[in-house]
Amino acid sequence: MKASGQDEFREFVAMRSTALLRLAVLLTGGDRHAAEDLLQIALMKAYGRWASIEQPEAYVRQILYRQQVNRWRLRRHRAETTVPVLPESGTDADAGADSELRIALWAALGRLTKRQRAVVVLRYFEDLPEAEVAALLRCPVGTVRSTAHRSLAKLRALVPELGPEGHVEQVQPLSYTPKGVRG
Repeated sequence: MKASGQDEFREFVAMRSTALLRLAVLLTGGDRHAAEDLLQIALMKAYGRWASIEQPEAYVRQILYRQQVNRWRLRRHRAETTVPVLPESGTDADAGADSELRIALWAALGRLTKRQRAVVVLRYFEDLPEAEVAALLRCPVGTVRSTAHRSLAKLRALVPELGPEGHVEQVQPLSYTPKGVRG
């Protein structure tokens, strides 16, 4: 790769790695170490094709989704682990009445199956249409719909504060900023 391409790649990583790590943490169910590994793999794959990538962020996000799905399918990764305490947040958004609900929602997200979590993250945190989620997860649109329905029902059962309609838009988005990184 030419020096100019390397500089562009470094700039991209410096500017977007925090947001991409946040997405990876959601995809891995809160496992920061697995998320860092996932992001590192995605960035290595993107680096190899950097000169031919037109939309770098979309390309890296797609690698993240597909790599995580491959991990689930191959079942070579270690079993999920739950964490009793959430990582520190880089913002003060945790203050206030929403913090308990957000913590409960984060814990409930970790209790979903891997496929359910992927559908919830892609549909509701990434705001992707069903067809795009289906393409990323390599499954029919109907599977995405039914999985989303079951996932939301399970979230409502795990976090009754969400109410019967599961209105999570009242809750500030879950965020994760690694220590020492400014977002």
